[in-house]
Amino acid sequence: MKKIFLVAFCSMNFMFIDAQKHEFLEYPKFNDADLSKQKSVLDENAPAEILYKSLHFNIDYNTGNLIKKAFYRVKIYDKDKAEDWLNLEIPLYQNGSDQETISKIKAFTYNLENGASVATKVDKSSKYKSKESKYVSISKFAFPNVKNGSVIEYQYEVVSPFLYVIPEILIETDTPSLYTEYVLDSPSNIAYNVNYTGFLNPKHKEVTEKMMYGLNYRTYRFGYENIKGFKAEKFVNNDRNYRTKISAELHSTNFKELKLYSSSWEQIKERLYENEDFGGELKKTRLAKENMPSHIAEISNEIEKANAVFNYVKNTFTWNKDRGIYTEGGIKKMLETKTGNAAEINLFLVMMLREAGIKADPLTISTINNGLINIASPNVSNMNFVIAAIQTKDGFHLYDATAKQSAMDQLPPRDWNQFGILINKEKVQQLSMVNAKTSFTYLTADAKINDDGSISGTYSDKDTGTYAMFAKESYDDNADKYKKQYKDNYAIDFTGIDSKVLENGDFESTMKFSSDNLIDKIGKKMIINPMLFLNKNSNEFDQTEERKFMIDFTSPFTRIKKIALEIPEGYVVEEMPKNKKIVTDDKEIEYSYTAEQKGNKLEVVSTTKILSPNYSKEYYPAFKQIWGVASKQENQVISLVKKQ
Repeated sequence: MKKIFLVAFCSMNFMFIDAQKHEFLEYPKFNDADLSKQKSVLDENAPAEILYKSLHFNIDYNTGNLIKKAFYRVKIYDKDKAEDWLNLEIPLYQNGSDQETISKIKAFTYNLENGASVATKVDKSSKYKSKESKYVSISKFAFPNVKNGSVIEYQYEVVSPFLYVIPEILIETDTPSLYTEYVLDSPSNIAYNVNYTGFLNPKHKEVTEKMMYGLNYRTYRFGYENIKGFKAEKFVNNDRNYRTKISAELHSTNFKELKLYSSSWEQIKERLYENEDFGGELKKTRLAKENMPSHIAEISNEIEKANAVFNYVKNTFTWNKDRGIYTEGGIKKMLETKTGNAAEINLFLVMMLREAGIKADPLTISTINNGLINIASPNVSNMNFVIAAIQTKDGFHLYDATAKQSAMDQLPPRDWNQFGILINKEKVQQLSMVNAKTSFTYLTADAKINDDGSISGTYSDKDTGTYAMFAKESYDDNADKYKKQYKDNYAIDFTGIDSKVLENGDFESTMKFSSDNLIDKIGKKMIINPMLFLNKNSNEFDQTEERKFMIDFTSPFTRIKKIALEIPEGYVVEEMPKNKKIVTDDKEIEYSYTAEQKGNKLEVVSTTKILSPNYSKEYYPAFKQIWGVASKQENQVISLVKKQ
């Protein structure tokens, strides 16, 4: 955004001030007593504790810049578990000639030496910048001489020409905090939507209009004391959605006339279609017409035609991993290079679908890692991805051509974030996104017991649907680490591990295995768990405190473990494992375990079925019970007795 030069503007005062006067933005002097603290009073096991944290955002009326000031003072109790605090990273944004700059950096490490505090200043040599993307560079520096008991302190100032979005600030972090404050000061003729989410209430608060910096300002000030570290829960896609946090987005400016920026989704839709990197690209229908495969016109069925167009785009173009709802190089360049960002690929898909006579529109979304879209506070910055939606007589169907394994209504895991905003030329609407397609996981072992008491065989791990895409993403991140997980998780000697995407999009890893520690020999008996290394060792639903958050699986799933174990000649099964089936009244959660002997083979199958991608917290006891039953069933052992 270009700099806005501010003009004084008078308006009615709106006041919300806590009864007891509290001074904000008064950083306390360093206290030597902090160096003697042995543990956090909020959490005695915390590796670090925030002593004082202040984030101050101020619109400078002289320059029109956003000034971002930060001050942190943090106590380190266990430096090996507090690594996130030992290296500071400050993102700086740029767009064309507009860019953020950082200054006034002061950073120290304090230690207690011979009864006195000694400060070590962060040296300039430890500071450096790295280019993360076209729009982001990161200024980094490391704290020197950090020990258990150290206190680190730093402050800096960032000058930004971008006023549209005030950075979202987490009040509730993993680290407990004795004091955290958030301050936003804005001239009264620049209005922001201040979004407050979470469950913590500030002890000190002030929302008012008053004279500041020689001008009429609106100020938002929140101060929090004794915040415990956020407690994460298993099976949560992005717990940032549940943490207390504050963000602000530009709503309007009033210089001679009122100008709205984010008042409604309809206005956002209009601006998107006016933007040359969104609506401007969609107007280039000639590109779709010239690149339409000839066989598409011969397809009469609407869904089959849409799938054919999708497969052409998905298989022809490769995603460069850049997200966003705007094109960068443009669709024409993508057609030349066969590579593009998310907007280029999926906006082109929308164009191609429209050219084929299918009702198609862009669906702007926020990926799971980006957090939920704030429907109550419309702003384009909420969204960081765009996919394609078509409307047929049986409803809406979704496509994302950035993922080679995807299909209609089978999107990459990152996309399934509850809802998106359909940017139709005539109207804009919220579209619910529910991942209804079941993902299957097949864990299959075919093994035999050898004469020396060892076990060897083959093992296959195959995923379908959303879970196949999860596996492929993990494999692409680090193939060696992905393969190593089998040895780490099962403590089995796996060899010849081969992981790949199958023609139908499934992801499968096959391998050989052997082990000499799965059997206990007692005289003429061999005792073994027929589940081998696939038994459920623990109950993952082991939370003792009351569940707070929704239970997320991203996809409905069915997991089938099947083990075929060859019994050695001369041995018989003394007693078969007990079969079991348990299912909830609403049939949402089901588990079964069956064991059957077929000749000289023992076949064991366990099946877990989950019918929905997520569940309310009230389901937690049911999951806990069923997972407990599964753990008990899968840890049954059998005795193989040698015949006389």
